[in-house]
Amino acid sequence: MPDDPLLSRLDLNLLISLDALLTERNVTRAAERLHMSQPSLSAALARLRVHFDDPLLARRGNTYELTPLATRLLEHTAIALSTVRRVFESQSRWDASESTREFTVHGSDYALAMIGPAVSRMTSEQAPGVRLRFVPTTSRAIEDVTARLSSVDGLLLPHGVVTDRPSMDLWRDDWVVLAAEDNAVVGEAPTLATLSAMPWVFTYQTRVSFTAVGRQLEQLGLHPRLEAIVESFTLLHLFVANTDRLALVQRRLAPLLTGLGGVRVCELPFEATPLIEALWWHPAHDNDPEHEWMRSIFRAAAEQMG
Repeated sequence: MPDDPLLSRLDLNLLISLDALLTERNVTRAAERLHMSQPSLSAALARLRVHFDDPLLARRGNTYELTPLATRLLEHTAIALSTVRRVFESQSRWDASESTREFTVHGSDYALAMIGPAVSRMTSEQAPGVRLRFVPTTSRAIEDVTARLSSVDGLLLPHGVVTDRPSMDLWRDDWVVLAAEDNAVVGEAPTLATLSAMPWVFTYQTRVSFTAVGRQLEQLGLHPRLEAIVESFTLLHLFVANTDRLALVQRRLAPLLTGLGGVRVCELPFEATPLIEALWWHPAHDNDPEHEWMRSIFRAAAEQMG
C-alpha cells in the first residue's frame, strides 16, 4: 500500500494537542493539561488552523467557542486517540496481574447495573492494576454504533440493536410493567385495553434505540400515549411513582426499583419478546489476548448471574 501523503506531512503529536484544545477550549488550560509551555501549544494551534483552514477556537468576549468544524472534530479526535492508545498498549504477551490497562465498556444503565459490579469485583481479584471504565450509552451513540465500537473495548446491548459484529451472549431477561403503588386502575394483571388507556414512560425511543417489547405493543395494535421518554432504566421509578403512568422494565431490574418505594410490578397480558443481552466488540479485537481476558471476565460474571 503506498504511503498516505497526508499522514506523511503531519506530526501525529498534533492529535494530542488538538484533543486537549477542543476539550479545554482554552490554550492555557490545555497547555497545563499536557505539561507544555503555552507558546509551544499556541504554535501547535497555528499549525492545526493552517491544516484545517479553520480557526477551530473562536474568541467570544473573554472565552473561546468551538467552530462548527471543531465541534464535529471533537468526537472524531477522541475516537482516534483511543485507537492510537490501543495500538501502542498492545503486547504479544500480556499478564493481567501485572497490567495497568484501562478497558472502556459502554452499555445501558440496566446492563451496567446487572453485570458491572461482578465484573469489577472479579477484575480487582485477578488484576488489581487493571481499571474498568463503565459508560452509560445514549441514543446518539447507538445511532452510530459501528463507529462507537471502533473507539471502545465493548458494548453491552441486546440483540436487535447491533448486527454483523462479534458478540457473546451473557444473559436472558423478560419484561414486566412498572406502575405506581397507588395506581388503582391497573391490577396485578392488566388487560391490553388497560395498557392502551394509560399514559406511559418509555426508554430511549428512536429509530434504532428502542425496547423490543415496546415495538411489540404497537404490533398488537396498541399505540401507547407517551408522556415522557427517559434514557435510563434505573430512573424509571421516578417518572412512574405518584402518577398514572406505566413503564416497561426488565424483570431482573424490577427488585432494585421496587425496593426504592412508590412503585410495584405487574405482569404483561401477553408473551413478551425476551431480551438477550450480549457483549459486542470490534472484529480487530477477536484474537487480542487482552480482550480475550476481558471477555472471560464478563463470561464468568454472567455465569454467576445464572
